[in-house]
Amino acid sequence: MTIAVVGATGMVGSRVITEAGARGHRVLALSRKPASEDPNVTLIAADANDPSAVREAFADLASNRAADAVVLTVRTHPVDQGFLVGATRTVLDIAAQYGMRVLVVGGAGALRSPDDPDLLVADNPAFVPAEWRATAAAGIAQLRTCQAHADADWVYLSPPALLEPGERTGRYRRGTDTLLTGVDGRSWISAEDLAVAVVDELETPGPERRLTVVHRDERPSA
Repeated sequence: MTIAVVGATGMVGSRVITEAGARGHRVLALSRKPASEDPNVTLIAADANDPSAVREAFADLASNRAADAVVLTVRTHPVDQGFLVGATRTVLDIAAQYGMRVLVVGGAGALRSPDDPDLLVADNPAFVPAEWRATAAAGIAQLRTCQAHADADWVYLSPPALLEPGERTGRYRRGTDTLLTGVDGRSWISAEDLAVAVVDELETPGPERRLTVVHRDERPSA
């Protein structure tokens, strides 16, 4: 496959590039200042905050039938919900126009709480401290943007409550719209294993438009 990654230099995007490249896929890395020494990675300068630049980049890709799928991994710090929603809508619009599938790496806030399905994770202080509420709310707005788009072929991947750099184990468990926890009660995954889940979904798409993952612990033997 040829996979376009928007937000290619971020924590998730950079690892998606590594994982996809290791499996023999061609990668198109879109970011404001793309950088990679991998010969299988094509660098494309495109600021996600500039819709016209993104449209131009994707128009070039589409005209050459260069991309099979798009992975959107953009984030801002501090959070900028308007930017996130706008960038998501732009990518969905373009992908719908040119027939490309979009995998959006979103947030955990839109998931249901595991102990209370009527409570969103964004509103559950056990998983989202007050200082992260705005980030969680932006993720919900991003999901709503996807759901409101009638034409795009998209899937929204929510990470667990904690996503951080770590090691690639290839061990993860998959769910849909409810936050997952491991056998130790933690809800986490490494960015490396999230990238594994991203590329797995691109290679073998599931039926769901929403999915989430968590690190799969090895249960101790009895």
